Amino acid sequence: MSKETDIKTGPEVIEAYVRNLPGAPGVYRMLNIDGQVIYVGKARSLKSRVANYTRYEGNPVRTCRMISATAKMEIVRTQTEAEALLLEANMIKRLKPRYNVLLRDDKTFPYILIATEHKAPQLLKHRGSRSTRGHYFGPFASVTAVERTLSAMQKAFLLRNCSDSYYAARSRPCLQHQIKRCAAPCTNQISEEDYLKLVEEARSFLTGRTKHVSKDLSEKMHQAARNQDFEQAAVLRDRLSALALIQGQGDVSAQNVKEADIFAIHQQAGQFCVQVFFFRAYQNWGNYAFYPRADNTLSDAEVLVPFIMQFYQNRVPPKLILSSQSFEETELVEQALSERAGYPVKILTPQRGEKHDLVNHALVNAREALGRHLAETATQKKLLTGVKDAFDLKHIPRRIEVYDNSHISGTNAVGAMIVAGPEGLSKKHYRTFNIKSKDLTPGDDFGMMREVLTRRFSRLMKENPDANAYNETEEPQDSDALPDWPDLLLIDGGRGQLSAVREVFKQLDLPKTITLVGIAKGEERDAGRETFHISGKKPFMLPARDPVLYYVQRLRDEAHRFAIGTHRARRKKSFVKNPLDEIPGIGAGRKRALLDQFGSAKAVSRAALGDIAQVPGISKKLAQIIYDHFNPND
Repeated sequence: MSKETDIKTGPEVIEAYVRNLPGAPGVYRMLNIDGQVIYVGKARSLKSRVANYTRYEGNPVRTCRMISATAKMEIVRTQTEAEALLLEANMIKRLKPRYNVLLRDDKTFPYILIATEHKAPQLLKHRGSRSTRGHYFGPFASVTAVERTLSAMQKAFLLRNCSDSYYAARSRPCLQHQIKRCAAPCTNQISEEDYLKLVEEARSFLTGRTKHVSKDLSEKMHQAARNQDFEQAAVLRDRLSALALIQGQGDVSAQNVKEADIFAIHQQAGQFCVQVFFFRAYQNWGNYAFYPRADNTLSDAEVLVPFIMQFYQNRVPPKLILSSQSFEETELVEQALSERAGYPVKILTPQRGEKHDLVNHALVNAREALGRHLAETATQKKLLTGVKDAFDLKHIPRRIEVYDNSHISGTNAVGAMIVAGPEGLSKKHYRTFNIKSKDLTPGDDFGMMREVLTRRFSRLMKENPDANAYNETEEPQDSDALPDWPDLLLIDGGRGQLSAVREVFKQLDLPKTITLVGIAKGEERDAGRETFHISGKKPFMLPARDPVLYYVQRLRDEAHRFAIGTHRARRKKSFVKNPLDEIPGIGAGRKRALLDQFGSAKAVSRAALGDIAQVPGISKKLAQIIYDHFNPND
């Protein structure tokens, strides 16, 4: 980073802004000489708050560094302090300033959705924005928990999970109905009125009325048995069993807390852990540990407030939030979250009773999770130091990328990239590449690797031309952050694969600070006998029991697993693909009409133009399109 001597920074710059600031609420941004936002703050009175930065005295070291680096400020006025708090959280999450508390792992949690846009509502797993009309239940901390719950609910309430197009194309019940997981409203096996009753039962169950639903089903089962309708009684018995399975899943239940999010924070060795528990329908629907980036001089309350605001930036808060740490801005945070949610949100720090026990349980989990995290981080740092020494790197690598290909005789070929850093594998940075080149010989692994690397780094150069290459005489700052550019590339292959990668780097003129290493398998693919290839050095091996060797093997195996998994998913999709799906204008209804008329897609491909035009719903123009699709040379 080069600094221009004519640009001033520090208290004098900030004082010039203070003279013109109003005593009104708003948000201020502090920028360095490169125009990067280094801090975002909110204030009830902008003039009073920013005036605190016009001197070094009385401020902690972290704040003094921030003041010293400030070359410019940007101000946004708001109507209220609550609005400023919401805007501050939005800017922090988007800009990721260096001196702010930052929620680094912005995980999206799955929900259960009863979608009501169709006359026969669906029961679905949902992620992302709530654009679909319906009833949302969650969040769940675990995808596995959602899928397990959905599976049991399909047995209990017989709600459909198929798409609307699949539903419209049915002429007879599907397999889900045959295995007693759907009431088959698509073929009128159940009336619309009775199906909506099932939907309401599912909704009541997910909102906590579990005893009411179970009691109602039990009474219906006994009544069916009294009427000697034993088949119906058996169906109701199976539904009750499925409900019991769902009710028994929670590891912690609550008697008086119907819906709440619980936040517990713990600090140790300069790091923070925030454990978040989700309680819905009186049950624990899972928990997740976050490790926010924050200066170790901050108090628990100073970390927890911005964390909560960022956490709910793209999430809907419940009506009750329980916290292990009290803070002065409780009323302000409640007001801001209530404005976002559209209903009152209450924040409590309980001192006794069941709520206090639940918070203590979360706090114990936060303490244990941080202890495990610190141990894993220390082990990871030791391993990365070993990688630095083994491959003669200038610095401990902050980002390692590993590449592999997967295919069967060149079909459904994919390339895969996994990423590892100071905190282990970073799965949100994993990428897959469908091999698109038509010029490749089937099975040409070198050509596939060239395509993958060319696409990966061509895009990276457009999005971030700065190679993020650190100064050779200094350790990089913010070592906990994962940079966009890698320090080390591991290629699953020997000298040939490495040559293909070097060719790409030469063509794209990529930085020489990236170390390229090829991993050749040992004789008879014996793990532990791998040979490493690096440009300008003789091939070498690591000691058989070297922890660095085991670490590199795990990275290579993870890349292999990820590549094979993606390849298998693509191959499975191609197996069930119907040629009619590739024709524009052919939806579920017209595809069914064609299959009813001809029996198979292969028969459609052999049909005459006039015969295709006779199919109900197929116009002469569309018939020509279908015929031309299968007969391009005519």
